Amino acid sequence: MTSDPLIALRPWEAPEVTSWGRLPMNAVDRRSGAVSLDGEWRFQLLPTPVAEPGPRWSPAQVPGAWTLQDTGDLPWYTNARMPWGEFPPASPAANPTGVYEREVEVPAEWAGRRIVLQVGAAESVLLVHVDGRPVGVSKDSHLAAEFDLSAVVRPGSAHTVRLTVVKWSDASHVEDQDQWWHGGITRPVLLYATDPLYLADVTVRTRLDGELRVDCKVRQASGPLPEGWCVTGELDDQLLVQDTEFDRFNEEDGRISDFLGEARLGTVVDDVRAWTAETPELYGLTVRLHRPDGTVADTSFHRVGFREVEIRGRDLLLNGERIYVRGVNRHDFHPLTGRTVTYEDMRADLELLKRFGFNAIRAAHYPNDPSLLDVADELGFYVVDEADIESHDHAHEIADDPRYLGAFVDRVSRMALRDKNHPSVIIWSLGNESDYGANHDAAAGWLRRHDPTRPLQYEGAAKLDWADPALASDIACPMYAPVEDCVAHALSGRQTKPLIQCEYSHAMGNSNGTLADHWAAIESTPGLQGGFIWEFWDHGILQDVNDGRPAGRAGTGLYERGVAAPGYRWAYGGDFGEVIHDGVFIADGVVFPDRTPKPVMYEHREIAAPVRLDRERGGLRISNHQHFKDLRWLAAEWSLSLADGGTRTAPADLPDLGPGESASVPLPFVLPEDGGEAWLTLRVTTAGDEPWGPRGTEVCVPQVRLRAPDPVAPVREPGEVEVDDDGLLAHPLLTFAPVLSLWRAPTDNDELGGMAARWHEQGLDALVRKAVAVRREDGRVTVLAEYATGAGTVRHEQVFTRVEGGVRVEESAVLPDGLDDVARVGSVFETVAGLDVLEWFGQGPWESYPDRSSGAPVGHHTLPVDELFTPYLRPQESGGRHGVRRFTLSAPDATGLSVDLTAPAQVSVTRYRAEDLAAAAHHDELVPRPGCVVHLDAAHRGLGTASCGPDTSPSYLIAAGTHHWSWTLRVL
Repeated sequence: MTSDPLIALRPWEAPEVTSWGRLPMNAVDRRSGAVSLDGEWRFQLLPTPVAEPGPRWSPAQVPGAWTLQDTGDLPWYTNARMPWGEFPPASPAANPTGVYEREVEVPAEWAGRRIVLQVGAAESVLLVHVDGRPVGVSKDSHLAAEFDLSAVVRPGSAHTVRLTVVKWSDASHVEDQDQWWHGGITRPVLLYATDPLYLADVTVRTRLDGELRVDCKVRQASGPLPEGWCVTGELDDQLLVQDTEFDRFNEEDGRISDFLGEARLGTVVDDVRAWTAETPELYGLTVRLHRPDGTVADTSFHRVGFREVEIRGRDLLLNGERIYVRGVNRHDFHPLTGRTVTYEDMRADLELLKRFGFNAIRAAHYPNDPSLLDVADELGFYVVDEADIESHDHAHEIADDPRYLGAFVDRVSRMALRDKNHPSVIIWSLGNESDYGANHDAAAGWLRRHDPTRPLQYEGAAKLDWADPALASDIACPMYAPVEDCVAHALSGRQTKPLIQCEYSHAMGNSNGTLADHWAAIESTPGLQGGFIWEFWDHGILQDVNDGRPAGRAGTGLYERGVAAPGYRWAYGGDFGEVIHDGVFIADGVVFPDRTPKPVMYEHREIAAPVRLDRERGGLRISNHQHFKDLRWLAAEWSLSLADGGTRTAPADLPDLGPGESASVPLPFVLPEDGGEAWLTLRVTTAGDEPWGPRGTEVCVPQVRLRAPDPVAPVREPGEVEVDDDGLLAHPLLTFAPVLSLWRAPTDNDELGGMAARWHEQGLDALVRKAVAVRREDGRVTVLAEYATGAGTVRHEQVFTRVEGGVRVEESAVLPDGLDDVARVGSVFETVAGLDVLEWFGQGPWESYPDRSSGAPVGHHTLPVDELFTPYLRPQESGGRHGVRRFTLSAPDATGLSVDLTAPAQVSVTRYRAEDLAAAAHHDELVPRPGCVVHLDAAHRGLGTASCGPDTSPSYLIAAGTHHWSWTLRVL
């Protein structure tokens, strides 16, 4: 193989060899008439690129990563670090290399045509051979590579196509993204044919006034262009007009050559329907290339959206309107197939995001599968299209390294050439976490010249100075900037660019605290326009626990509602034997690996609600918080929830409101004189079928409180509560009496933010209770206890009183000054087995916490205990419900216990003690307890996002000093 010119190039070592024999990128649609080469190929995995294939082959699926197909080379996760120590541009000598082969029958009817092979994506270097003859080389793991096979294949004959994929290369240093490392061919492979006279590229430009311009480039496969060719087009049924002045200008300017032709088509659409994320109106554009005799040589179809993007001052405008960017970062990912995703997968992703109020996607950190943009055009999403550039481990060196200059420009330009005609793409991104240098400026210069219709952004440039206009970012797009800093910048008078964070809330484990606070600041501060949550997926790979291998495609159906089937688990960094890895940092999405929404999705849905509800004197105010759409696509229903269990519903007629408008409406109910605390909810749903959800899909549930609770003092009864000699409550339904709790099983934010280590040093995870005194007086039992910690002694008092039907518990805890940031202050107890259903009045039905509770409306909720727990990939504190007023735990025969809380509290009911969760790395290690572990927290620390970003705000921390809470326990 050493005589092979492709091997002689050693492209896995040479950054200047970004391609050889690869055709230029273009935006011409070639899917019609193509022959799919997907399916089973012969495969060998070699130890190095220069090793010779042997006689033995195994089957491999294309597309698909070989790391998920039982080849012996397993997935590997690192975040910022490279998985090996070589410096750029070197790669390791031990370099897995996959060789794919199959016979390809070239259709006989393609005789005389130009024949092209397209490989959708290969990680990270692709070498193409046909019948042993070298054809070409390509790099860039996330864009298609095309090769002209016309000279090496014969229509009507079978040929052996070999695709050699080298896993590691100099290019790996600029693909150092926060994701699993794989190897293989991860997107579809196809063969297509064109006439020798063909469309080389099509560029579509639109204006909001209905003007359409289509620039076409034409080539002849060999020899000069024939005289008399022409291009025609139509937009739906409207014919386009050829711009003869454009052709004459080019001829006079000498820019038309014998080998490249250019033509411009155009029209003006009357009463044009504008494209936005709320109103994704599309037109069908067909472009035809005609031979001199008038017959059609080539055709390309595009879906066109009329819209304009501009930055005016410090505002990003779409169609002249300042928009909010409610975004999420998205990788191509699937728990069984890695980065190989189907059209159906991508559509399901975007339909889910649409149902939860997202309107924007950042393609992190590379151009996503091209079909994603088709779906984004159709469903309505604003896309930040990002080049496949991240050199995290060696960012500073590579940013100015001239050996990588070509790679930077190549990756940025090919992305723009592929995706430029999609209306959903409103911003270009130069990449991610690659410092900032001359290579970025070169790529930015090419991009600004090629496409002046869109702004570009790059966080590495913007972070140097959010306001500097000379840097290669039209948008201030920081990562995880504290909201206070963002507000201060917007109010400073220095702001010159829109501030839209490319990452601002890190969804790792039980997280995304203060999301509502962040958006309250955005919506109240001119100059702030939103951002992108990191990220969409938990990248857990389904793993067979018995043999440690990925389940692969055989794992279909082995997970449900975010939980893997027995014998399987969601694997994260280190689970495949990686020596260098970054653990569970790969699990930081708003959905579980199977696309089950995490509780934060409901929080976001309410924050992004198109309909808002506020209380005003004498009634209510309903507001339309959309940018472009009225409310006619929505239906609604009123629901009244009373503390005593009473509920009422009534149809709701939404007022006729345009974007940004509001109106007063009367109360839909006469509030009853009794019933206690009262909450009014407006359940808003789709009035008809939408492309992303059927009629009746819930859109939001805005809520207002109509009446505050009346304080109710339990009726005291004679007799004394039974308390043992240690001052512990004796109760027939409790197996573990209520004691003080100051600790939670650390969340990922707690671990990476340093709180977990501090709590451990303080001994909060192993409190030892010491009874100081038990005093019985006038039917009341007062118990004083002390807990020694590394920061001083905590004094805990419990007062037990017999009341009607049960026991009244009044508690206080005095925390010394050294305990100024604990996880919780409250009681924990355990129940007998058999109490399997929780009913509560409070926020729900999904999990909520003090700094992530806006999406959980107050009402009456019921769930099985086993469904209360949220299975974050690494077990941790979860399953809590905020603002609970009372609850019951019952058995099937309706026996059980109830708890009434004097003030709304944070309550969790699970099958696990905090220490059970903290000791487990995966859920298959957890053993549920037969009873319930119940926490009643007078105060619970906010979640924040400290695993990557700011911690929770000070208002959600628990201060030292005295804390009071009280509750009543009754038997049902």
